[in-house]
Amino acid sequence: MTIVSAPPRTDPAAVLRAALWMLGAVLAFSSMAVAGRAVSFELDTFEVMMYRSMIGLGLVVIVAGLTGHYRQITTRSPTTHLIRNLFHFSGQNLWFYAITVIPLAQVFALEFTAPLWVLILSPLVLGERLTKMRVLAAIIGFVGILIVARPSPETLSLGTIAAAAAAIGFAGSILFTKRLTRSETLTCILFWMTLSQSIFGLVCAGYDGDIALPSLPSTPWLVVIACAGLTAHFCLTTALSIAPATLVSPVDFTRLPLIAVIGLLVYNEPIDAFVILGALIIFGANYLNLWSETAKRR
Repeated sequence: MTIVSAPPRTDPAAVLRAALWMLGAVLAFSSMAVAGRAVSFELDTFEVMMYRSMIGLGLVVIVAGLTGHYRQITTRSPTTHLIRNLFHFSGQNLWFYAITVIPLAQVFALEFTAPLWVLILSPLVLGERLTKMRVLAAIIGFVGILIVARPSPETLSLGTIAAAAAAIGFAGSILFTKRLTRSETLTCILFWMTLSQSIFGLVCAGYDGDIALPSLPSTPWLVVIACAGLTAHFCLTTALSIAPATLVSPVDFTRLPLIAVIGLLVYNEPIDAFVILGALIIFGANYLNLWSETAKRR
């Protein structure tokens, strides 16, 4: 996930355009979850990431070549790219595992905690100050996590732990992406992401000498995963470049009810009131921090 700060704009037309771009990201994230579950019965998470990244790499190279953006691909920050992509690769593998073993709505609710981990870890990675408002937002968000996960011997599972850990991986990816955006373009970041994660996936999937080839029915789902991942990055970045995060993030939250309905209709997953409540609290904590940061700049 890429975070790009934008100057505050309240033009209704700009807000509408940002909301439409954000809806594109919502649909992309949701379709990636459905496609990931569809191929999970045939491929393990490392194989999914390998094929996704290889397809994504091909798409990035083609688009960069056609648009002339290939000149933006630099080798200025190899260590930062490596750390960023290790975080993202770990988080994405945990996420793909989680969507196969626990309800999709629960996975998405716990994924929303990534910005809270960014608050906690940003002083270490970016040197940002941990304000009282950020601490309050983190505490409120942690309450939401407890409501969603309800940790106990009866409710805690590997899937829940994986989804929560995935959020930490995504947070690390966000933090190091922020560092990269100081000097690198989106094309450069996506190129090194897809290339390095193709290598990570190949090594992890092939460590036992057995890499499964996707069947004909699974191949379109892998293409969906690759395209949805790149589309989500692009739509989210574009939305945040048009309007402030305080106006964009509420649209992102529509991912939860959408995926909850998909889970109900497609997989017969009941809608858990505690998951919805916890997710609302997590969203409230994120929005409180966004609002306070925006208010300080006025």
